Amino acid sequence: MKNRIYTLALLVIACAFFFENISAQVLSNKQQQYTEADSLRGSLRQERDYDVLKYHLQVQIDPEEKYISGFNTISFKTEKELPVMQIDLFENMKIDSILHKNETLSYSRKFNAVFVEFNDTLKATEKDSVQVFYSGNPIVAKNAPWDGGFVFEKDKEGNPWIAVAVQGTGASLWYPNKDHQSDEPEEALIEIAIPNGLTNVSNGRAIDTLDLGNGYTRWSYQVTNPINNYDIVFNIGNYVHFHDTFQDLDLDYYVLPYNLEKAKKQFEEVKPMMAAFYDKFGEYPFKEDGYKLVETPYLGMEHQSAVAYGNQYKMGYLGRDLSKTGIGLKWDFIIIHESGHEWFGNSITANDIADMWIHEGFTTYSEAVYIESRWGKEEALEYLKGIRGTIGNKSPIIGDYGVNSEGSGDMYSKGANLLNTLRSIYHNDELWWKTLKDYSITYKHKSVDTKTVEDFFDASTTVDLKPIFDQYLRHSAIPILQFKKDKKQIAYRWKTDVGDFKMPIDVIINKKNIRLEPETIWKKLPKDVEDLDDIKVLDIGFYVNVEGLK
Repeated sequence: MKNRIYTLALLVIACAFFFENISAQVLSNKQQQYTEADSLRGSLRQERDYDVLKYHLQVQIDPEEKYISGFNTISFKTEKELPVMQIDLFENMKIDSILHKNETLSYSRKFNAVFVEFNDTLKATEKDSVQVFYSGNPIVAKNAPWDGGFVFEKDKEGNPWIAVAVQGTGASLWYPNKDHQSDEPEEALIEIAIPNGLTNVSNGRAIDTLDLGNGYTRWSYQVTNPINNYDIVFNIGNYVHFHDTFQDLDLDYYVLPYNLEKAKKQFEEVKPMMAAFYDKFGEYPFKEDGYKLVETPYLGMEHQSAVAYGNQYKMGYLGRDLSKTGIGLKWDFIIIHESGHEWFGNSITANDIADMWIHEGFTTYSEAVYIESRWGKEEALEYLKGIRGTIGNKSPIIGDYGVNSEGSGDMYSKGANLLNTLRSIYHNDELWWKTLKDYSITYKHKSVDTKTVEDFFDASTTVDLKPIFDQYLRHSAIPILQFKKDKKQIAYRWKTDVGDFKMPIDVIINKKNIRLEPETIWKKLPKDVEDLDDIKVLDIGFYVNVEGLK
């Protein structure tokens, strides 16, 4: 989710959040020049014809030297015969050795890709594993989470406070893995050795701590659900812990000692949030691993079952309202948005980052779902309309496939307003909420593409949603509803990039609510509608532009 707030920073308040580089996004994705390195990272080549089953990551972190060393055991199942395997690890990190069945394997490197040569070609559909030993000084983020990397900070009491955030940049920045979003390990064992006296918090459940006798303690965490590569993290600090529950879900909080009382008050918002999300999306998708909020030295990230929190215990986004309506100051943006990603992004994952709107559009919409649960539909719609001010409409939401390319930062607010438009098209809230919840449950712990999403929502309504998705996702402009006087009658139509575009829309004509069915050809209103001033488009439920009306 790092991209959204970076866009908001440029458009709203000169603050940044979760994008890599918006300047590249204002150009059409088709104009970008992709490199071989982009293809190695973004494409599913034959060297990636394997399914990751488990990561066993064991790493020691030296805060003084900013140095890490250890191994990752990658358990996998081959999909086809595999003579050479691609594993990803940033080229500044050293590979010490790669073992397979107690034998050292040869390998070659190209950019951030590592090509491992097996002594004998692996047969198709067989389970196997390789162990990659590595070390080095990982990239330190200049300004996490906008740019990926390690964060080496000190808390107010001078204790080390260390974390990592790598969405977009890639988990291969710090550990070897198959760095493609379509393939998640079914489980993970994360073991992080840190100086004695500090606490590490990673994803999943803490299962063991072991004093290594060398001034370091190893903290072991077990993840029992599929997990995105970029979600696998550590959080190291002088943490204190407190516990709560929601229904049968464990809620665990890790904060710095001097913020404990503030955290106990601020984190009370988790329970009404869970109530709203359980109702509309289904139960928490990683219940076996529990839910954690962890105070971090950067703003926040959706790290699965260990959500990063750095909003300084303020309401809104660092005390600001991104919608400029006042509604955004009623709740803690980071708690709600990052936790929404547990359903959309972590549970339901886009196969290719070109489809990251599947993460960010739905999660931004979850903000409005929470608002509606707490304060009603009217305020939720007002909030969604307010965040339209952050939308640029200069390039498509969907990026280019196979080259590790995200689309426009509009995927956040525009994606959310697309979903709100679909709700209005459904014209049946009971059906809308049922469809949204069914979507969340049907694709729980699965990776999908945009077509899957389109087909699912299209199947639940008689309106053909395909041209609507096409216009909002694959073109920069939004539909324009045009009105004009045609002799003595008023005519109307859609102006769009998509041919034969049709979408119903609600309007008020002569103080009566009417659903129009505009097309790309001019249609006429009844003759008794004589004045353009008698027409008002209900755009709070539909994200469109209007021409011809005052």
